[in-house]
Amino acid sequence: MRYSSVLDLHTHTVASGHAYCSLREMAKVASEKGLEVLGVTEHAPGMPGTCHQYYFDNLRVVPREMYGIQLLLGSEVNILDARGTVDLPERTLERMDVVIASLHIPCMKPGSKLENTESYLNVMKNPYVNIIGHPDDGRYEIDYEALVQGAKEYGKVLELNNHSMEPDCNRQNAVENDREMLELCKKYQVPVVMDSDAHFDLLIGEFDLARNLLKKLDFPEELVLNRSVDAIRKYVNRKI
Repeated sequence: MRYSSVLDLHTHTVASGHAYCSLREMAKVASEKGLEVLGVTEHAPGMPGTCHQYYFDNLRVVPREMYGIQLLLGSEVNILDARGTVDLPERTLERMDVVIASLHIPCMKPGSKLENTESYLNVMKNPYVNIIGHPDDGRYEIDYEALVQGAKEYGKVLELNNHSMEPDCNRQNAVENDREMLELCKKYQVPVVMDSDAHFDLLIGEFDLARNLLKKLDFPEELVLNRSVDAIRKYVNRKI
């Protein structure tokens, strides 16, 4: 299969407040689907209904292997302003296995194209942020060339979020925006990762929409980090 995947780094458990499965349930299904690595990235405290900072500070008690797969436990932090401020302190972020930084309507209202773009570029300066989450939401107008060039400069991964492309997703113009982003990633040789953004266990590792777009664009497989643990290793905080 083209664009095969051994990992899914963006998923949520019931701890995020609007997801529906436990950590064990998510890990078990990921193992049954043949994944080698599962990232569980709960929403950070700025998102209504999610867990407290204490949850993230206490992740040290959770084993990093379950049902024969490796777990990367971290957070999907919320970008709060154009300065790239996020809603977990550095002392917490430095202990996270993987950190995704995203824009969410409850946490930062869409600004101008410049402000939205600056929010991504500035959060990329955070050494503990690994992945820019769903930068395809048309509610936040951005300069995609600047985004991709920034990812290359700061060594960050851009996410191709399968959920964004689903017809019932609230994000706007995701397919068109992902197409533009991927063409620029080809041009500048910037890696991407396919993620499910699963809020229910059956959705883990489901990338059909992402794969279809990659195929249409004949996107280089070597730039898709899902292909192996070795490919993703240098882009996450914990050594796997």
